[in-house]
Amino acid sequence: MFQEYLAAHSLRDLIREENRLLYPPAGDRDAWAVVPEETRQEVLRLAEEFRAVPWPMRTASDFLAFVRTGSRAADETPYFTRRRKLCAAVMEQCVRPDADLTEAVDGIWMICEETAWVISAHNINPIPGAPTPAEYPLPDPDRIYIDLFSAQTGMILSLCSALLGDRLDAVSPVLRRRIQSEIRRRILRPFMENDDFWWMGFRRKDLINWTPWIISNVMVSACLDPMPGEKLAALLERACGMLDRYLAVLPADGGCDEGAGYWNMAGGALLDCLCILEKVTDGVMSFRDDPLIRNIMAFPRRAALSGGWFMNFADCDARPFISGERLERAGEMIGDPALCALGTRMRGQPRDQLSDVPHLTRALDLMLHPALELPGDAPAAPKDEYLPNLQVRVLEKGRWILACKGGHNGESHNHNDVGTFILLEDGEPVIVDAGNMTYTAKTFSDERYTLWNVRSEYHNLPLIGGVEQRVGTQYAASGVEATPDGLALDISGAYPEEAGVKALRRSLSLTPEGLTLRDEGCLEKEERITWVFMLRNKPVLQPSAVQTGSAVLTFPEEMRAEAEEIPVTDARMARNWPGSLWRLKITGAPADSFRAEFRVSVSPCCSSR
Repeated sequence: MFQEYLAAHSLRDLIREENRLLYPPAGDRDAWAVVPEETRQEVLRLAEEFRAVPWPMRTASDFLAFVRTGSRAADETPYFTRRRKLCAAVMEQCVRPDADLTEAVDGIWMICEETAWVISAHNINPIPGAPTPAEYPLPDPDRIYIDLFSAQTGMILSLCSALLGDRLDAVSPVLRRRIQSEIRRRILRPFMENDDFWWMGFRRKDLINWTPWIISNVMVSACLDPMPGEKLAALLERACGMLDRYLAVLPADGGCDEGAGYWNMAGGALLDCLCILEKVTDGVMSFRDDPLIRNIMAFPRRAALSGGWFMNFADCDARPFISGERLERAGEMIGDPALCALGTRMRGQPRDQLSDVPHLTRALDLMLHPALELPGDAPAAPKDEYLPNLQVRVLEKGRWILACKGGHNGESHNHNDVGTFILLEDGEPVIVDAGNMTYTAKTFSDERYTLWNVRSEYHNLPLIGGVEQRVGTQYAASGVEATPDGLALDISGAYPEEAGVKALRRSLSLTPEGLTLRDEGCLEKEERITWVFMLRNKPVLQPSAVQTGSAVLTFPEEMRAEAEEIPVTDARMARNWPGSLWRLKITGAPADSFRAEFRVSVSPCCSSR
């Protein structure tokens, strides 16, 4: 798409030098006067809070903790604290021109002095022949690698220089020269001279959010560097080739198999790239009408369930952080009022853009772009979405919202979850996907599937004779069909040969009265089948029924139910599920064929809610 456009247009002729600044300097008081007073005060409070936080050391021992103990946090905590402090200091300069520069100067110098801008978990470039983390436990300053956060660091420092230019020069011209030198050495030259970084798509084709996320930050650093226009055009053209390779692996329906939370740095980062290209070409280089772009931008609206809850298949939080301002901008770009409204409801404050990973451009966008007006009180149409490539379905009927999926078990940030589902009642989760946990060395290693939250036996799926689903693209759904009431699919292919599953047809049907789940299967020999349901509320077991909150799940009378409390001890998961989740297991007698039906409805005693 991008390269096809550039074959017919000279990017150098399209670039407008006056548009390369991207954001107004902090000294442009008229430009920054648009920041709402509430937001201005919030920025000042944030800067004051971070002033009280000492600058942390970033030590070799902390970096080594990743290979020694599996801890990412040992290095990432000081790493991100430094960058959050610097971002807060820069934002303060934008809203209070008489603010002290000490924090900004110290942060710039400290980060420029770091041996490497990569985090410990990303210290190697995962291509064939690359060393293992154990072989390469510390960063080599002569062996530059660009990861997500080195690119983001370059973006932050570029903006420090552009926003605070004259103020930094008044302290010492060395500061901005040092920023420029370090960004060129660590980011811009490696980007142009190295084809081996896996996320570029030259050596590997399995591209994910790394590609647009890194490129969006490299583009900021390039635009703000005083390189000649010819060199900027060459860099942007190279970046566009990488974006084309990224788009080539995305489904036509625009679905993000990493989950709605990852849209923030997948589709949202692609949006950042599109906005930069539009900005520097004065709106000429635009792809707003491209069908794939429109589908990618619309994905968060289609994945939203209710009240901040999203379908959270794969490594996605049940209530993910997504930049509301970016959702607004995406909605404006494709003319989608519902997406704009979703973004306005999720805007938050600039501090939110630093609490996930410190993304300064997102914070500045939020400060400078006023919130859109929310539409009137007219009720939204019930959700009815199907993404045929991603094979996910979202459906709303009455008080119920169902999200369910087919797909395969080789997805990005995969969980073994072919055929699983999520059910909300009155906007609150009843049957859930536990979602993500804090990343450690295990998360993206050969030990990933020792983590309980990614295994199929902790999803809303059957266990066949104790055998669960396996990982790999070959373990997939078949015969997937969106029905007026839900989804029908065969999930037998998600199980390994030793499970002996000949067929396992699952159908999910939602009505205003509730959900009906039917599983019909045929096995090679008699096996005991156990159906797992992950519940938000403590279950009360009854004969042929389970009460959970105000919902009741009924099952065949010959089956037996048991429940297990799962205390949520992981900090990340606890943000979504404080307290405990509950794992309900409903088991039938051994059989070589079965037809089981489960219904979820509202208990009569609670039906007046």
